[in-house]
Parts: sequence; C-alpha cells; structure tokens
Amino acid sequence: MTMNRRELLSLGVFVLLPQARGNEPIPADLISDLVAANHILATEGIVDGYGHVSVRSPRNKDRFLLSRSIAPESVTMADILEYGLDGEAIDPKGKTSYKERYIHSEIYRARPDVNAVVHCHAPSLIPFGVTTVPLRPMYHQSAFLAAGVPVFEIREAGGMTNMLVALMRGHGAVVVADTIPNVVGRSIYLEINARVQSQAIALGGPITYIDPEEARKYAASDNYGRAWELWKKKANGR
Repeated sequence: MTMNRRELLSLGVFVLLPQARGNEPIPADLISDLVAANHILATEGIVDGYGHVSVRSPRNKDRFLLSRSIAPESVTMADILEYGLDGEAIDPKGKTSYKERYIHSEIYRARPDVNAVVHCHAPSLIPFGVTTVPLRPMYHQSAFLAAGVPVFEIREAGGMTNMLVALMRGHGAVVVADTIPNVVGRSIYLEINARVQSQAIALGGPITYIDPEEARKYAASDNYGRAWELWKKKANGR
C-alpha cells in the first residue's frame, strides 16, 4: 500500500527534500513544523505577504531550511528549500529565493546556538526602530526582552548581536531561538508587547516594566507548547 505525505507525517518518519538527494534525510515533522510556522505567523499578523521563518538542518549544521520566495500563508512542504551558509540554495530547481535570505544565513553562521530565525515587518515594531524609545518588556510573556533590544542601523553596521531580538531601522525585526515553537512564540509576544507598550506610553505617567531579575526568574518564558498547539489549530482553521 502506498502512503501519502500526511500519513507518513503521522508516523513521524523521515522524508527527503527533493533537492537534498544524496544527503541525510530531513525529519518530516520538522518540515511540517516549518510550514506550520509560516501559517501561524501569517494568521497572527506577524507577517503578511512578506517575511519568513527558517530552521537549521538537524542533519547538517551548516545548512538551513527556508521556503522559496512566496507569501508565508501559501507555503507548503513542496516550497521548502535547503540552503548553505552562503545563502544559496543547494538545489533551487528553478525556484526563486527570498532576497533577504542572507539575514538567516549570516545569523546561522555567527550563532551556532541559534536553530530558528524569523524576519518580519510587523507595523507595531517599526516605531521602536526609528525613535529613541527602547522596546522593553511589559509582562511575563515578553520577559525575554529584558536583556535589551538593539536597533540595527544599516548605515552604522557593526557586526552581529547576541540578543534574542534585533530591530531594524525603518524595516522590521529579526527574532532567533533554539526551536521553531520558541521563535514563533517570541515573535508573537514581541509584537503584542510593542502594542501594549505603545498603549501604556499613550496613557502617560511612569511605566513599570519587567525587571531583568524578574525575567531571569520567569523560568517558563520559552514554554510555548500549549500555545503552539493552539496556534496550529487556528492556522488550520480548526
């Protein structure tokens, strides 16, 4: 009996990306999660027709998986390509790549601890990249911001940061994490935090932010398992 991809995924087996012929197999559930991440970020308003999410290959740390150039909401398993740290597709098979893929490749090159990257243009984040107002954590779910959020100024480029998030002046933001659920969770709560902070500033008066020590004591800051399952259901329309 021939099994389709959905049935293979349900068994947690491995499949080969079409362009990865001759290499170690990529776990099918990882590809499925990468597709889900694209859909979740679109559903939650973190990305629109632009923006992207990638994951480092578990079989080759010098490669990562990223969709071809397509709106995140439309990404399927067939759109996922494998890239080297030079930012070039191993086997593009005639498919167009995102121009901003080098954001991902350079982060993976510089940060061996990073396994997932999101780049987005969420409007709520833009003001914090073009003003002197720092983006700071407002509540426990955004405690990961307590270490500070640097702003990357392309006119004064000075290398990589070791922060979890970086704002890009007049452009958007980049978020990194160790897993796909965590990078999606950070991206969603980053955007929510930006909106909440703007609302708090508009109210006037002093603001009580999450203290770095409070953030360190919030051990569950990367525990997005329950939310991840909910986000997937929402993205699937269930």
